[in-house]
Parts: sequence; C-alpha cells; structure tokens
Amino acid sequence: MSVALHSSNLKSLPLLARGKVRDNYAVGEDKILMVASDRISAFDVVMGEAIPGKGALLTQMALFWFDKLGPKGLNICPNHLTGEDPTQFVSQEESEQVLGRSMIVKRLTPLPIEAVVRGYLAGSGWSEYQVGQNVCGVPLPAHLQNASRLSDPIFTPAAKAEAGEHDENITFNQVVDKVGLTLANKVREYSINLYLAASEIAAKAGIIIADTKFEFGLDQDGTLVLMDEILTPDSSRYWPAEDYEVGSNPPSFDKQFLRDWLNTCTVNGLPWNKTPPAPPLPQDVILKTAEKYQEAWTRLNK
Repeated sequence: MSVALHSSNLKSLPLLARGKVRDNYAVGEDKILMVASDRISAFDVVMGEAIPGKGALLTQMALFWFDKLGPKGLNICPNHLTGEDPTQFVSQEESEQVLGRSMIVKRLTPLPIEAVVRGYLAGSGWSEYQVGQNVCGVPLPAHLQNASRLSDPIFTPAAKAEAGEHDENITFNQVVDKVGLTLANKVREYSINLYLAASEIAAKAGIIIADTKFEFGLDQDGTLVLMDEILTPDSSRYWPAEDYEVGSNPPSFDKQFLRDWLNTCTVNGLPWNKTPPAPPLPQDVILKTAEKYQEAWTRLNK
C-alpha cells in the first residue's frame, strides 16, 4: 500500500485553502490546482490519520464521472475541468504530490448550498422522515421504511456550514432565497438529471447510489458550472445491489464503516462527542476503510 499523503506542501503555487480533503492552489487568476489528499473526515471532523491511496482513488472516480456525464459524454451540464496536466504547473520535485491525485479546474464563485439528491431513504433523510414524513420540505408517502426506494429521486439541499460545523438541511424555498428562483430551478434540474444518469451507469456495475451531493459555482459569465468532486464515496452513499433489502442499510462502499466504528468510540470513558480532536484510528480500521473505497472503484472500472 502506498504511503499516505495527509497534506500537500507545494511551494510552486500559492495555497488558497485546505478543505477536509482537498488542498487548493492558485494557478494564475482564473484556475485552481485541486490536490486530493488522503485525509478523511467523518461527522465533519477531519481524522488525524490518513487513508493511503484515497486521494488518488477519489480523483480517478471523479474524472470517470466527469467524463461520463460531461461534454464528452452525456453532456448534462458544464463542469469545471480544464483538461490540463497538473504536473506542468509544479516543480519536478513536487510532481509526486500531484500525480494521479490532482485536477486543474476553472476558478468559480461557489454557490452557498450543497445540492443533495436522494433516490432512497437513508441517513439524515430517514431520520427527518420519521419525524415529519418529509425530507427538506418534500412530502413523502406514509409507511416508508429505512432504505426504501423513492418513486422518483428528490432534491434535498443543504446549506454549507463553516469549517467544523455541520451542514444544515434546508428547503427548496430557502435555496430560492439564497440564489434566486432561476438558479435554484437549474441547480435542481441538473442535480436530478446527473443522479438519474449516474444511477443507471452504476446499476450495471451492481451498485446502488442511494444518495449523493453536488456542488455548483458560477463562472465570470454567470454560467452555472458543476464543480468540486462528483459521485465519489466521499459525496455519495454506495450500496452493493446484491445486499439491498428494505428495512436496513446494506454495508456501503464509503466511509460508513468508519462512522460506525466512531459511534462505538469512547474518549476518557465517555462516547466521543463528534468534535475535534478525533479519536486515533487503529490500523485495521484504516485498512478496512481503504478496502471499502477501493471496492466501489473496482466495480465501476471493470
């Protein structure tokens, strides 16, 4: 297994920001070098240990989906890729930090929302449904169960939170308040169409995409552009189709294994309160998490 890259350290370009997973560097005034580290977060807390190979895998999966759904494929909507080789923008000594785990993308103005689409009732959606029989203001039929498939996918947005805070589920009307009706409708349309197309592709690989989230930004001309990562195990709930059964969540190909382990953790004799610092991850948890991510990519890439 490769050595994990917890944080990149490039001197060739100015660092713009470090996110939960990605380190962003300025390439001139109009582009960004996005480096996917091997960091992993759960419950919006970044773990102290990294998952070897995760950043490269996320990058390859994102590129796979951009290719399938973007201008060269189904052409559902514009995306932020420029197609340039990231290694040409860094020194030779730094190329190892970006090779296989980076993308050169257009610099955009991000929308302050996450565009979540659910095809199945799971996670926070299931919790919200149990309280009021709706998710983010979208009414749903009675008597649904955990992991129930919805008759049509629903758009259930979230407001982006500050670093260290939890994203908050919001209604479509709240999206309209933030970005306007025209843009809100377009984000919803793009998101559902992306989810439907990806679900069909994934189904052929024996994968159910229960839900996923997209991020969008505006370019200098005001065009709505798909950005960040798409349809990776970090942003999506991947289930093995052969294990699907209404009433319970199948073992997913994502960080759910890590979340489940963290839910059993104690710190100073008390359950971990899901605030930094995170409990240290044992080696077997690191390896098992890496295996879950790899299985999703192996299935898709057959």
